Amino acid sequence: MQGSEQQRAAILTVDDDPSVSRAVARDLRRQYGGTHRIVRAESGDQALEALREMKLRGDLVAVILADYRMPNMSGIEFLEQAMDLYPSARRVLLTAYADTNAAIEAINVVDLDHYLLKPWDPPEEKLYPVLDGLLEAWSQTDHRPTPETKVVGHRWSARSSEVREFLARNQVPYRFYHSDEPEGSRLLAAANTDDRQLPVVITENGTPLIAPSDSELAARVGLHTVPAKAFYDLIVIGGGPAGLGAAVYGASEGLRTVLVERTATGGQAGQSSRIENYLGFPDGVSGSQLTERARRQATRFGAEVITTRDVVGLDVNGSARTVRFADGDTLDAHTVILATGVSYRQLSAAGLDDLNGRGVYYGSALTEAVNCAGQDIYIVGGANSAGQAAVFLARHAKSVTLVVRASSLESSMSYYLIQQIAGIDNIRIQTCTEIIGARGDDHLEGLTLRSTATGETEEVATQWLFAFIGAAPRTDWLDGVVVRDANGFVVAGPDLAVEGQLPRGWPMERAPYHLETSVPGVFVAGDARADSAKRVASAVGEGAMAVMLVHRYLEKL
Repeated sequence: MQGSEQQRAAILTVDDDPSVSRAVARDLRRQYGGTHRIVRAESGDQALEALREMKLRGDLVAVILADYRMPNMSGIEFLEQAMDLYPSARRVLLTAYADTNAAIEAINVVDLDHYLLKPWDPPEEKLYPVLDGLLEAWSQTDHRPTPETKVVGHRWSARSSEVREFLARNQVPYRFYHSDEPEGSRLLAAANTDDRQLPVVITENGTPLIAPSDSELAARVGLHTVPAKAFYDLIVIGGGPAGLGAAVYGASEGLRTVLVERTATGGQAGQSSRIENYLGFPDGVSGSQLTERARRQATRFGAEVITTRDVVGLDVNGSARTVRFADGDTLDAHTVILATGVSYRQLSAAGLDDLNGRGVYYGSALTEAVNCAGQDIYIVGGANSAGQAAVFLARHAKSVTLVVRASSLESSMSYYLIQQIAGIDNIRIQTCTEIIGARGDDHLEGLTLRSTATGETEEVATQWLFAFIGAAPRTDWLDGVVVRDANGFVVAGPDLAVEGQLPRGWPMERAPYHLETSVPGVFVAGDARADSAKRVASAVGEGAMAVMLVHRYLEKL
């Protein structure tokens, strides 16, 4: 790195204890003051403001040191937000004693680089060697500002919301501009369009896309949409936990593997604000973090991941299995794993369809969370996904009301989550209740609730409704191809047998393998399978097991 550039790089330290803050800054200046700018803050908010100012100026930040136990905003919460501004900065957590749980949480949440105990005297032994290593690692990476895609849209536009969610779930950095704000108007003028053609997406290289489709958007922001080969050992359809698990194990074990996803990897789990009962993450992990790591892991092993390709058919062509796409293209492989997952069922209340994406959202729609601050939010559903969203949104909302048809949460939600919700003052659970109507002009303004016990109705004012009801399998395109149950879930393995006999039309002398469908060489894993556990861990496990059975199938070809 050139000397002039290195002098611009800052080391930021934040500690709410003024004396400790000064001591940290003093030791840092003594060792690094000649080559780096030392920035000191005494609160998370103050430090974030400093980072924002440096970001606008184009300054570089090499290392961020944050005290764990700060009031109002903990060190972990601060580092989580600091990552958005300076993702390549090295992150260090300071604590006054050996708090192992804090370190584990920081590693899971903010990809912590190091964990330091206070006091660090002598700094020559305990502080400087750590910082030297982090600065050396930082100096070997690319620190150019991360280019951002720009999205100009209307606040209450369903398509604008979909585009933002698509970019966020695919880990594409972007900034949203309201079309009626000065900067939004300037961008529209530069793109030679107006607010009648929203949303407008301006790519990193300045190319304007007028109301783009998902596939056009994916191709322009660097996502892979076309497979590199014509034939594979394994096609995985669906990028949720089961599909990602299958892609990781398939590619790592030498199979030519391609994962096909119609929107973004992660599935329903990827939209979860917090998963706290997944093995190995005792302090929880967001769905997007977990699934993004899994996607990177799959591609590192050599799996291809292609997005915005909608699978509409499956054919048997001798030993090949042919997947048909909505655009008419096809893709062949020896085997297929169906990991299509499930989607949330649509609410049938009057007025809701017209407000979809304009205050009514299916799933967490985490991109909208920042706009919910200080407002009254309603969530429909009684399972874990609804509970996780309630906990997440309650951090900044005025109130969160969980609307549940059942008389309690015990039969549908995990115990740990019920206990967690019970300890949050601004979450209210309204049982034996359903939504029967919605009102609003250009966006949601209120709901009509009805008690299933008494029949009484209630009008409530709100601009936000998030629905997490039921689980509809995405398997309509498999009708007549593989055996499904009455609800559309794919039947596999021993469940295909009728009175101990092989399923009708089964062409093999052997019985179907455990996760094998009624079509040999086509397997199912995760939530799309009939009687599956509907949990992230079991889905990942089934994805791995399906790959083991794929190997067994290929050995017999």
